[in-house]
Amino acid sequence: MSVISFIEFLRPHKTIPRTPWTADGRWDLNFVRTFILFVSLFIFGIGDAFVVQSDIGNGPWSVLAQGISRHLDISMGWSTFAISALVLTAWIPLREKPGFGTIANLIIIALAIQVGVTIIPLQHNFILGVVFVLLGIGMIGVATSFYITCGLGAGPRDGLMTAIHHRSGVRISRVRFALEFSAVVIGTLLGGTIGLGTLLFVLLIGQSIATALGVVARIGVK
Repeated sequence: MSVISFIEFLRPHKTIPRTPWTADGRWDLNFVRTFILFVSLFIFGIGDAFVVQSDIGNGPWSVLAQGISRHLDISMGWSTFAISALVLTAWIPLREKPGFGTIANLIIIALAIQVGVTIIPLQHNFILGVVFVLLGIGMIGVATSFYITCGLGAGPRDGLMTAIHHRSGVRISRVRFALEFSAVVIGTLLGGTIGLGTLLFVLLIGQSIATALGVVARIGVK
């Protein structure tokens, strides 16, 4: 593969591609689709744990989860689960409908984050911390591209974002910023860790997901 071909292969995708494993409905399950969903959500949670264990700043929602976990003396996993469950209740007045992927997201990511922060060592070296953040962002990008293309329903936070956008007409980028900014502010007040890792996450996560979707679109053409 030439350099130009490789760059084209990595070109970010602007939409969610349809793949051989994409469902026709939120509860359209089969073995392959469910396996891809479960594995990608678990990788997502492990990637998030790498960012947390970098100790140089968490992603916005992990700042909130960590702040709550420290304030209430509960694990990161339980804190993440509680936040996702609370966010899911906000779907009710917005008339957003969950899917199988929504429920799986709620459970598996929380479980994977707890597994990750338990087995992945907390870093005290800044350079290794940056490596952990970049690795985590890459893992989340890849995992998100596979999870989204399963088509089994948005996660609690993504569903809230799109529901507010559809009901209010406010640009989705502004809704996303407002939700994540609120998560960072509240999480910081509760003792969550912010820093360079938080900035890197905000700046790079969108590109990571878009690039991964581009790769998935090319290897999973239906």
